[in-house]
Amino acid sequence: MSVLEMKVPSPGESITEVEIATWLVKDGDYVEKDQPIAEVDSDKATLELPAEESGIITLKAEEGDVVQVGQVVCLIDRDAAKPAGSAAPAAEAPKQEEAPKAAEPAKQEAPKPAAAPQTYATGAPSPAAKKILDEKGIDASQVSGSGRDGRISKSDAELAAVPAMGGSSLSATGSRSTTRTKLSVLRRKIAQRLVSVKNETAMLTTFNEVDMSEIFRLRKQYKEEFGQKHGVGLGFMSFFTKAVTRALEMYPDVNASIDGDFKTNYDFCDISIAVSGPKGLMVPVLRNAENMSFSSVEANIKDLAIKVRDGKITVDEMTGGTFTITNGGTFGSMLSTPIINPPQSAILGMHNIIQRPVAVDGQVVIRPMMYVAMSYDHRIIDGKESVGFLVAVKEGIDNPVDILLGGDERKGLGL
Repeated sequence: MSVLEMKVPSPGESITEVEIATWLVKDGDYVEKDQPIAEVDSDKATLELPAEESGIITLKAEEGDVVQVGQVVCLIDRDAAKPAGSAAPAAEAPKQEEAPKAAEPAKQEAPKPAAAPQTYATGAPSPAAKKILDEKGIDASQVSGSGRDGRISKSDAELAAVPAMGGSSLSATGSRSTTRTKLSVLRRKIAQRLVSVKNETAMLTTFNEVDMSEIFRLRKQYKEEFGQKHGVGLGFMSFFTKAVTRALEMYPDVNASIDGDFKTNYDFCDISIAVSGPKGLMVPVLRNAENMSFSSVEANIKDLAIKVRDGKITVDEMTGGTFTITNGGTFGSMLSTPIINPPQSAILGMHNIIQRPVAVDGQVVIRPMMYVAMSYDHRIIDGKESVGFLVAVKEGIDNPVDILLGGDERKGLGL
C-alpha cells in the first residue's frame, strides 16, 4: 500500500502553527488531487489545504486542533480504487421502502400509549439536577424542566432552589441558554496583538474634521466618466490614500516603526487598508501607494477587498505596511480612537459623513463633514508631528484639486 503523509505547509514567514478550522471531507472519503480537504486558520488568514494526491483519506487531526507547520494531518492511500459512486445505494432503496411497510400496522399501534407527551412538571431531572433537588428537599414534580422532553436541567434545579435558600421568589421566564465557542487562531491573535499594543505603546489620539464638499463635487461630476475609462468607481479611499501618502512624505517620523532602542524610517508608503471579512478585520497592503494614480488605488483596493471577502487573500498580501487607514464610517461610527496596527506607529480613522452647520467666511453654511482621528505611538511621534500630519491630511481633503490633483482635476484623475 502506497500511503502519502500530508503535512501542514508553511503559510508564510514567521508562522509556525495553524488551527484546523474545518475538515471539508470525512475520514475514509475518496479525494481527488488538488481537491480542497480542509480550511486552516493562521494568525494572519484562513487558507485552503488541497489534497496532494488522489486516494482514500485518513484524518489525523480534529477540528480545532492546533498543529505545527510540517506536522502530518492526514494520510492518503494512493493505491485505493475510486468508489463506484451512488449505484449501490440506489439499488438498495426499494428494499428499504418495502421492509417498513410490512411492519407498519403493528408499529403504529404499540407506541401510542407511551407516546403521551411528558409534561414539564413530570420531566425527569438530570443527575446533577437531582442532587441539587435532593439536597434542598425539593420535589421534582414541582419544577418546570426546560430541557428536551421536559427534562430538568441543572440550571432549572438551581433556579428552583433560590426560594428554598431564602432568596428572591422571582423566576426567569425567558431563555437562559448559553453557547461556548472556541475563538479561531486569527481572532485569538488579533486579541493578543490589540492587548499588547495597549500595554506596550504610548498610544495617544488626536482629532480633526474635514470638509468633504469638494470630493463630493468631484465624484458627482466625474464618477461616470472615471468608471467608463478606468473600469472602477471613484470612491473616497483614493482621496484619503493620496492625502495620507503626501502627509507621510511631509512628516517622515509618522512613517516609521520602533524596534527596541532603534527607529526605522521607510522611504516608501505601504498603506494597509482595513477591510471587514467573514473571518474578521483584515489589513491588505497597497505597496508603494505614493506612486499610484487614483485609478490604480481604487482598482487595487477593490481587488484586495474581493479577495478578503471571498477568503482568498494571501499572507503576503497582508504582510508589511507602514501606515493603516480604517473606515468605521461604513458602519455608522461618528468618532472613535483606532488602535495602532503593530509594528506600525500610527493609524488614521475615518468616520461617517454628516451634514452639519459650519462657519465659512463669517457665514453659517451646511457642509458634509467628517471627523478624523489619528492614533500614534508617542514614543517616536511627538505631538507637533501628529497634529501637523493630521492637518496635512485635512488640507488634502478640504482642497483636493490644488493639493492632490495638481490644480488640474481632469488630468489629476487621469481623464
